[in-house]
Amino acid sequence: MDGKTLEWLATATEAAGGSRAALVFAAARAQVAPQACTVVLVEGMSDQAAVCTLAARRGRDLPGEDIFVVPMGGATNIAHFLGLFGPDGFGVRLAGLCDEAEAPAFRRGLTRAGLGTGSSDLAELGFFVCVADLEDELIRALGAGHVEHLVAEQGELGSFLTFAKQPAHRTEPREQQLHRFLGTRSGRKIRYGHLLAAAVDLTRIPRPLAGLLAWL
Repeated sequence: MDGKTLEWLATATEAAGGSRAALVFAAARAQVAPQACTVVLVEGMSDQAAVCTLAARRGRDLPGEDIFVVPMGGATNIAHFLGLFGPDGFGVRLAGLCDEAEAPAFRRGLTRAGLGTGSSDLAELGFFVCVADLEDELIRALGAGHVEHLVAEQGELGSFLTFAKQPAHRTEPREQQLHRFLGTRSGRKIRYGHLLAAAVDLTRIPRPLAGLLAWL
């Protein structure tokens, strides 16, 4: 892939809420040593924060192992990233994490890139599916009370309780209220991606995350 195409993808990814730095750094390393490099494709920067935090807690140095977690700015970009890093691009080892609703898009993209078939088990290809998304997985693993405590430690308990009392949310389960609250302000999901992953018991890591870390 030429420099102009990479720059276009980096710009588009950044505009969609991805990370230009992560993409450019991974691409530079893949170009030099594709056989030694693994790229983990995730939907957003909150996913990147959680994966990197849990890996570090398990004693892993992902960049030191030539493993790069790259947020794509949404699942709709999967084809572009597979074109860059997949068999027709740099040809690195690939892995990933996606939300349940986006699993079909990931499956189609992988199939078109020559990785598996439409009936392949995504986990066998190194791609793991969260139900319903990563924040939901971590909230369930921690429990609503623990997550509410983390919100309080961040000085946001008042804001959360006000949010939870709104007519549109007051009848929702506490876990769902917390999940929705994390997405109500720019940057909050990224911050809590790290905080939730830092707080979860290492014996209770959600299955998709545990599967991904084991694959790596």
